[in-house]
Amino acid sequence: MQFDRSSRSSWHRYIALGDSFTEGLSDPAPDRPGEFRGWADRLAEHLAAAAPHGDVEYANLAIRGRLLPQVLDEQVPVALDAQPDLVSLVAGGNDLLRPGTDPDELAAQLEGAVVRFREAGADVLLATGVDPRQTPILRRTRGKVAIFNANLWSVAARTGAAVLDQWGAAWIQDWRMWDSDRIHLTDEGHRRTALAAAAALGLPGADGEDWRTPLPPQPPRELRVALAEEAAWVRGFVAPWIGRRLRGRSSGDGRAAKRPVPLVLPRR
Repeated sequence: MQFDRSSRSSWHRYIALGDSFTEGLSDPAPDRPGEFRGWADRLAEHLAAAAPHGDVEYANLAIRGRLLPQVLDEQVPVALDAQPDLVSLVAGGNDLLRPGTDPDELAAQLEGAVVRFREAGADVLLATGVDPRQTPILRRTRGKVAIFNANLWSVAARTGAAVLDQWGAAWIQDWRMWDSDRIHLTDEGHRRTALAAAAALGLPGADGEDWRTPLPPQPPRELRVALAEEAAWVRGFVAPWIGRRLRGRSSGDGRAAKRPVPLVLPRR
C-alpha cells in the first residue's frame, strides 16, 4: 500500500508528535521569545495556505528528549482523542543514540501507533533518520539508523503512510544546515525540511520550491579551526549529554508541549 494523496483533497486538523526535532529546536520563533518554530509549525502553515476551504487546526505535542516509548504512551492517546486527519510521527532518534537499542523493535513499536492512526482515519507522515556519516561519534550509530530506516519504509508500504526521506537528502549533509550541537537544524534547515515534508504529502507547488538547491560552496575549514570546533562540541554538548544519561535525566524533564491543543492557524 502506498501513500495516496488523491484520496484527500486537503487536511483540516494536523497534530505533530515527537521529540526536539519536531518541537523545533534551534529555529527561534520570531514572535514568541524563548520558543521555537520548527519544520512542523512551518508545515502547518503550508497546509493552511493550500486548504481550499476552511481553516487548518494545528497542535504540536512534541517535547525535547522524549524516547519513542514516551511518545507512544504520552502523546499518541492525546492525538487520537483529538481526531486528526493528519499526524506526523517522528521519534526514535534519541533511542538510537543509546547503547543496546534494537532498531527492529523500535520500528515494530512505531508501526503499532501508525496502524492505530490509520484505523482512526488519519493520514500519517513518518521521517527517516539522517545519515550521520559525517559526524564524529554519532557516525557509530549509522548501522542502527539504517536498519530503522529500512523498517520504516516497510511500515509505510504496509500502512500507506507518507515518508519524509532525510537519509537520502543531499542538502541536509551541509554542515551549515545544522546548529553547533550537530543534533538540531538551523532555521534554514527547518525551512527546507518543511518544504520536503510538504512535497512528501503532495502539497501543490512544494516540489517546485528551492529546498533541494545546495548552498553556495564554502572553502574548507583549516585543520586548527576544525580541531577547536570538535573540542568545543565535545565539551559543550557531548559531555553534558553523557552527564544527563548517568543521572537519569532528560533535557525535556518538567517541560510541557508548546501547542497542546489544536488551534486554528491564520491563512496567509
